[in-house]
Parts: sequence; structure tokens; C-alpha cells
Amino acid sequence: MKLSRTVRVGSRSSPLALAQTEEILSLLKARFADVRFDVVRLSTSGDRNATAVLTSLGRGAFVKDIELAMLDGEIDIAVHSAKDVGPDIHDGLRILPVGERQDARDVLVSKAGLSLMGLPAGSRLGTGSPRRKAQIKSIRPDVEVLPIRGNVGTRLEKARGADYDGVVIAAAGLARLGRLSEATEFLDVEQVTPDVGQGTLVAEFRREDEEMDTILSSIVFEATASAFRAERAFLDTIGGGCTAPVAAYGETDGQRMRMFCMAATPDGERIVRSQMEGDVSEVEEIGRLAAKTLLESGASEFVQGG
Repeated sequence: MKLSRTVRVGSRSSPLALAQTEEILSLLKARFADVRFDVVRLSTSGDRNATAVLTSLGRGAFVKDIELAMLDGEIDIAVHSAKDVGPDIHDGLRILPVGERQDARDVLVSKAGLSLMGLPAGSRLGTGSPRRKAQIKSIRPDVEVLPIRGNVGTRLEKARGADYDGVVIAAAGLARLGRLSEATEFLDVEQVTPDVGQGTLVAEFRREDEEMDTILSSIVFEATASAFRAERAFLDTIGGGCTAPVAAYGETDGQRMRMFCMAATPDGERIVRSQMEGDVSEVEEIGRLAAKTLLESGASEFVQGG
């Protein structure tokens, strides 16, 4: 395929964002050798507010400025971590899950090389995620969970300092940076359920851009797309704007999909879980039913109230 233009690819400047972009570009370049792709580095409100608590920024803080650049015609496509993309996509834009999903689990990186259950009482773990905090506190209420900001490298460095005994972080981020060997323990999805879209990358582009639709559709993988659609349906149903920690993880096994879902109070004292299984031809319905089951099981008492 030949294009009459260079494809401008927007990306944040963090090492992980650039690694994610290059991962997708390597797939595209292998299929479209005649197309030139130029990476355009952009700053987002999430990057500029480096000291702000992540929950105060809201889902989409690392995406909105890039979307504005796309709508203004400054870039043609952008690669995002799917978990950073809010439930409401601008009418003029589309997203597609691209590439293969990395390991969606969270991992513990412990300074002393200990497991979560092996940490001494009073240990200090860093995470900026209310979802991780709530689930960790539900398992280990005697562990102190502290906020932490910064890119993956910064958080790993802080984990070795005096203020923390470890950090909880996404396995996918470590893998994409070639640092997965630093993980001390992979946390089970039934105990620490991943965020919606964790480990998945999405490409965003202007809805009317048929050329971009064509080239990006060529790197959509069925298993990744099925889980992505199920998890997004869960998020839409549960209410993407709610501030209560929620999580959903879908995995396919042949023609079946199984979903693990969670909602909790921020302190982890109340936590509701549900599982849902069904045929992969009905992944969005599985996601919606999983959310409804979670709400009907008691999560509505704290999720709908935000």
C-alpha cells in the first residue's frame, strides 16, 4: 500500500510510551514497507501535572491533549495504553486494539525479594492506583499503601529507596521496557484483578480517515480484540466516570471467554467480585452481564455513589 503522505504518529515522551509506539510501528512497517511513519512527541496534562494524585486527573489525562492534536490535523494516529483511554471517545475519532496483549497481571517489585504475603507487617508499598490499593489492602490490611508518581523507571528507583519497601506495577510495562526480570511476584488475577485494558495497546485515528482504518485493521488480533471489547463493555455499564475502584479482566480459551470483575471501597474493607463466562461471539454481552452481576451483588452501594 502506498500513501501520498507521511503518517504522523503522536506519542508521549516517556520511555514506556515510546516503546509502545515503536512496538506497533514495527508491525505496521513489516506490512507497509512503502509507508513512512514519523513519531511526533507530545506533552499531556498528565505529564505536566507530575506531582498531582492520579485520581484527581481522571482517566484520559494522558490522552486528551493527543486527541486534540489529532482533531487539529497535527498527527494522524496515536498509540495509547488502553487503560488510559476513557469510556467516552470523541465523535470524530475511533480506537482499535492493535498488536497482541502483553501479560495483563500486576506484579510486586519488592526491595527484599519477598512475596506479598511474605512482607512484614507495616511494609510500605507504592502505587498510584486506587484499584491496586483497595485489592492489596483487602489481602494485607497490615501493609501501608502509599501514593507514588513517575514513569516506570522512576517508580522502580523509588522502590529501592528509603521511603518504600516495594511497588506494585503492571507486568506489561516492565516487559515492554525489557525489565520484567525485576518482578518479584506476579499477582493472581482473581486476587488483584487488572484494570480494564491493561496490557493492551490501542491506536486512535480520525473516523473519516479510511487509509488509517485499513492499515491499522491489519494488526488487530482476534484474542486481544475480544477481551478489549468485553472489558470496555464492562466499563461502559459499570460507569466509567465512577471514582470507586473497579476492574475487569477477560481471557479467551478457544471459543470461550471468562471474565473476572471487581469493585471495592478505596480502603479495601468492602470488596465484591464476580465471574462471567460465555461464547466469544458474545463478548460485549459478557462484559455487560459481568458489570450488572457485580452491581447486583452489592457493588452498587458504593460504585453508583461514586
